[in-house]
Amino acid sequence: MNIVKKLDGMDVIFRKAAPLEKSAYPGLQERSYVLKKGSVHLEGGMPLQADIRVDQDVAVTMRDGVKIRVDVYRPVEDGNYPAIMGWSPYGKRGSVIGNGGFGHPTRMDVPLEWEDGLNKFEAPNPGYWVANGYVVLAPDSRGAFNSEGDIHAWGRQKPEDEYDLIEWAGKQDWSNGKVGLTGNSMLAMSQWFVAGMKPPHLGAIAPWEGASDIYRDTACRGGIPERLFSNGIFSRLCGNNLLEDIPAMTEAHPLLDKYWQTKVSPVEKIDVPAYIVASWTNLLHTEGSFRGWSSIASENKWLRVHNTHEWTDYYNPANVEDLRRFFDRYLKGVENGWEATPPVRLSVFDPGNGDIVNRSEAAFPLKREQVKPLQLGLKDGKPALLHEAQAEATSVSYDVTEREGVSFSVTFDETTELTGYFNLKLWVEAAGNDDMDIFAFVRKRDRDGKIQECPVVTDRTHVGPNGRLRVSLRATNAQKSTELKPHMDFDHQEKLKPGEIVPVDIGFWPYGIRWQPGETLELVITATDLLVRPEFPQIPPIPTSNKGRHIIHFGGKYPSRLLVPHIPGA
Repeated sequence: MNIVKKLDGMDVIFRKAAPLEKSAYPGLQERSYVLKKGSVHLEGGMPLQADIRVDQDVAVTMRDGVKIRVDVYRPVEDGNYPAIMGWSPYGKRGSVIGNGGFGHPTRMDVPLEWEDGLNKFEAPNPGYWVANGYVVLAPDSRGAFNSEGDIHAWGRQKPEDEYDLIEWAGKQDWSNGKVGLTGNSMLAMSQWFVAGMKPPHLGAIAPWEGASDIYRDTACRGGIPERLFSNGIFSRLCGNNLLEDIPAMTEAHPLLDKYWQTKVSPVEKIDVPAYIVASWTNLLHTEGSFRGWSSIASENKWLRVHNTHEWTDYYNPANVEDLRRFFDRYLKGVENGWEATPPVRLSVFDPGNGDIVNRSEAAFPLKREQVKPLQLGLKDGKPALLHEAQAEATSVSYDVTEREGVSFSVTFDETTELTGYFNLKLWVEAAGNDDMDIFAFVRKRDRDGKIQECPVVTDRTHVGPNGRLRVSLRATNAQKSTELKPHMDFDHQEKLKPGEIVPVDIGFWPYGIRWQPGETLELVITATDLLVRPEFPQIPPIPTSNKGRHIIHFGGKYPSRLLVPHIPGA
C-alpha cells in the first residue's frame, strides 16, 4: 500500500520496506570481539590476513536524533587509522542480494577467493583493508534493517546521514581524522552526493561506476521511464518501516521536475582527491561516472575505464592494490609516487580481435578527437552510412513491433577507432501516434558479416554505443549542449501532430570501440531496447509509448547523420 509523506515540501510516495525475514539478517547484536587471522567467513573465500577487532551494531546518532547501526572493523593494535566505508541500504549482514554479496550463478566472474565474506555487497573486504592499516565502516543506512527511520532514495536525507557518519568516524579515538569513501554502484552514487556537501573529515573518494543524475541516468534515460529494474531492486530492501517508492515516483513524475532536481548530485562542488572508475557497458552508471569525472572541481583526480563488469573490476586484486596506493597517498600521507599515475587510463573494445586495456591518456574526451559525420542515405537502393550527404530526400520506416527496426551501415577500409560521445541527428515522423520512443545502437560486424558484440564477462555481452529518446521531450538546451552532447531539460512535452516531421538529437553515452579493415559499423534504429542487463538477463525490454510506424527521413532537406568521435592514428 502506498503512503504519501511530505518531504522537503513535496508529496513523496512511500511503501512498506520488505520484512527482515526475507533476508539472512541475523538480528541486532551489540557486541565487540576479535576475529583471528586465517579464519574463513565465506566457504571458498579469502582467509583473514590479520586479527580484526569488530564492534558490531554500534549505534550512531544522526543530527535529527535517528540512530543507525554500524559495524566497525579495525586493527587490534591501538593507533590512529584512516577509515573507509561504503554507504548503502543493502545490508551489512545478510545482504538482500545474496550471501557473500553475489546471489548470481555466474557471480559475474568474481572468484570466491576475492571476497572474505565480511564485506557488504559491492563494498570493500575488511580483511584486506584492516591488514593494511585501515578501519572499515559497514553501515546500515537509515531505515535499513535495524537502523531507525525510513529508507530514502538519494535526495537530501541520505547524504546528510552519510555526512554525519563521516564526521562521527573522523572524531573517534582510533581515527587519524581522515575518511575515504569506496564502493560500487549504489555505493558510488552516494559518494557524488555527500562529497558535494564537503564533510570536513572526508579525505578522498573512489566512486566505482555510479550514476550522478537519477532521472537522466537511471529512472528516465532519454526521458523514457524505467520501472522494472528499479522495482526489482527496491522491493528487496529490508527494514522495519517505510521505503521511498522510486518506481511509483517515476510513474507519477515523468518529467524532470522539482522532485528529480533534488536527485541531481552536486558534483561540481566536489574538491577532494578522486579515483573514478567507469566502463562503457554499464546500463546504469556509464554516463554518470563520466559526468562526475568531467564536472568535479578536484585538482587531483584520476579516471580509469575498464572493459569488464563493475563487480569483476572492483574485486580484482590488482585493482584493489591500485586503490590502496591512492588511499595511502591521500588518507595516510604516504609519498608513494601516486601522482605519476596517468590522469586517464582507457580500455577500448575491439571484439573479435583483442581489446586495448589501460591506455594512458591526458584527458577525456581525448584531445585528438575529430568529429566526423556519417550521413544516412541510400547506396544501391539500400540504407547506408555515407561520407557525403545525398541530394534527394527520402525515407524508410518500420513497424514498432519489429525488434530491430531499420539499419544503416558502412564498411571501413582502415583501422578505425571511435572513442567518446556520439550524437545521432535524425528527422523523424510518427505514423499512428503522437509520440515516439527511439532506441539507437551502433554495433560491429566482422568481415563475414557476423555480429561481434563487446564481451563483458562469461556468456554476457553488450551491443555497443547506444542512445535513446522520447521524442516529445526532444527540446534541447542550447546553452548546455555541445556538438556531441545534446542536453535536454526534460521539463515539458511537445507531442507530434499527424504528418509532422521533426529534428531530434539522440545523444549516446560515451564508448570506446575499434573496427579493423573490412569490418562494418552498423547503426540500428528501432522501437525496442536491445540492451540486456548482464546480471538480470530475464528482465524484458522496458515498456514504451510506441504504436504504429516510425518514419526516418534523410537526404536533401533532412540531413540525418551520425556524428562520431574519430581518433586518428588508431
